Amino acid sequence: MAPSGSRSIKRGCRRVLYWIPVVFIALIVAWSYYAYVLQLCVESIDEIGEKIVYLLVYHVIFILFVWAYWQTIFTRPMNPLQEFHLSYSDKELLEREDRGESQQEILRRLAKELPIYTRTNSGAIRFCACCQLLKPDRCHHCSVCDKCILKMDHHCPWVNNCVGFSNYKFFMLFLAYSLLYCLFITATDLQYFIKFWTSGLPDTQAKFHIMFLFFAASMFSVSLASLFAYHCWLVCKNRSTLEAVRAPAFRHGTDKNGFSLGFSKNFRQVFGDEMRYWPLPIFSSLGDGCAFPTCLVNQDPEQPSSPESHSSTSKIAAEVQFPAKPLRESQSRLLTSAPSWTESDSAEDKERKGTSNPGMTIEHEA
Repeated sequence: MAPSGSRSIKRGCRRVLYWIPVVFIALIVAWSYYAYVLQLCVESIDEIGEKIVYLLVYHVIFILFVWAYWQTIFTRPMNPLQEFHLSYSDKELLEREDRGESQQEILRRLAKELPIYTRTNSGAIRFCACCQLLKPDRCHHCSVCDKCILKMDHHCPWVNNCVGFSNYKFFMLFLAYSLLYCLFITATDLQYFIKFWTSGLPDTQAKFHIMFLFFAASMFSVSLASLFAYHCWLVCKNRSTLEAVRAPAFRHGTDKNGFSLGFSKNFRQVFGDEMRYWPLPIFSSLGDGCAFPTCLVNQDPEQPSSPESHSSTSKIAAEVQFPAKPLRESQSRLLTSAPSWTESDSAEDKERKGTSNPGMTIEHEA
């Protein structure tokens, strides 16, 4: 009983420690609200019009920022569907095999019925021994959460949560609105910060709140700007942080642009098709997180292709034969006028491309 009791105490302590960064951010945000609304706008700004405009704009940004942060923290990461988990009989069969090659044969047989195209760097089927499942494409096991996370980007201590398929849009909006929040405070606080040094402010406690508010907002702006720019680049390339560090491996080898469908479709894969939902922390990402459309070319689809590179990619297409796997409706829409890893690239596809909605193609999305 003692060992199990000590383990539960350790787990409880870890849970408390994991929330410390979130509490730290919450305290800073609460202080910034007090310093900006009460000390700056109410106490220090004399002009009524300026005060009203500042308060209105500030509260709009503040609500969006807190909403996105809340969604990033409390949206549970999505785990692989049940179809990717091994059945009881398959687990027994896998345990009876002691040779790695025999186990791989079993996993390859099971993977034929699933939309799985990525492999390990050695070419093996990606299997999680902890969760006892075949890993869907872009899925990784988080050591902190101790579970497999769909389209895992990273585990963020500042939100005490895994950033993945279910909350990546919320994380992007959190970065965007937190950066906008800091920039707005810096811009509107600047003139009063200057007055602090030129003795233009009355000698009250508001002086020190205004000074520290400017320093904190400007410093956070620099770090948030770099982080937000990096994740914008990842969205444009349709990569996760893990895939930027280590390119996903397919049957023909690693391909850093394997999931990139071009800027427009990459963006819509995260933010969805409806523009009205883009700025709101409401889930609108396309797909189910288990299957993703892939491109066939090895080079970046945004770069112009030469005839030589086109012929080389055609050879790769002839060599690589993936089984046809079902894609969900939202993912199939993304594949309109975009090549995929599926085998059905025949006259039926050309016919579908000709009759598809032109609003969903890159050529008609100026």
